[in-house]
Amino acid sequence: MFIDIHAHAYRLPGPPQDGRLSFCQPDQLLACWDALGVERGVVLPLIGPEVYLPQANEDILEMAERSNGRIIPFCNIDPRGIANSPDAPLDIWLRHYRDRGCKGIGEFMPNLPFNHPLVLNLFAHAEALGLPVTFDTADRIGGTYGLYADPGLAQFEECLQRFPRLTFFGHGPEFWAEIAVLDPPGHRSGYPKHPVREEGVVPRLFRQYPNLHGDLSAGSGANALMRDPDHAVRFLAEFQDRLMFGTDICTVDQPLPLAGFLLGLLDQGRLEPAVFRKVARENAVRLLAL
Repeated sequence: MFIDIHAHAYRLPGPPQDGRLSFCQPDQLLACWDALGVERGVVLPLIGPEVYLPQANEDILEMAERSNGRIIPFCNIDPRGIANSPDAPLDIWLRHYRDRGCKGIGEFMPNLPFNHPLVLNLFAHAEALGLPVTFDTADRIGGTYGLYADPGLAQFEECLQRFPRLTFFGHGPEFWAEIAVLDPPGHRSGYPKHPVREEGVVPRLFRQYPNLHGDLSAGSGANALMRDPDHAVRFLAEFQDRLMFGTDICTVDQPLPLAGFLLGLLDQGRLEPAVFRKVARENAVRLLAL
């Protein structure tokens, strides 16, 4: 029923990371997908040393090869790679992984501004190679991971303008909090629970930039919809060709409410079946050429 645009697994068990239990192994991830009704999904390598134990792209490719087609591989590289330069030929590595079957880049999450020269260099190579980028966000520089933009996402909007042929998969608390006007102003690192009293910058960005797509995974994506079901129905209908179901599975016991929420809207007749199908799977099939 579903295709998961965003999940994680480590090929072998490792130490606890980020204060949590160790990440799923492939068989545990597939069992989670079975329970949710997920046919297949994207597994994104985590390479950012700010918080996670760096993971090899080759591990993702090996897991994909052993999964009978259920794991769709993404690759990931550090923008400081090769030469730690805004002129580094990152296409050497990206082309290698694209040609081995990787469908995109991510989860891209260095703790740098969106418009940092190193980040812009990676975006330029991704655009040239036709690889979408799934990013995560941060509310500050230092002491965390994720790309940074000021409230209002001006630095990210600059990237949407500079790379109109690059498909961005928007993800992360700071991104999805701005589905509504921030209340209080500037507060965007958590999961706001109040209804969408006034639209934020994210709907405007969707309307203005066709290269922006939405990764609805994790607490951030699910909360953006579940905080206000009435707004969610309108948002899903308006951007039905640009939104994708996801889980952001990391551990075997984490809450995964989005599938149930979408199915509930469908069962209640509040979400058109055609819209549900696009968000649940068809957009992922189209965008990743599955």
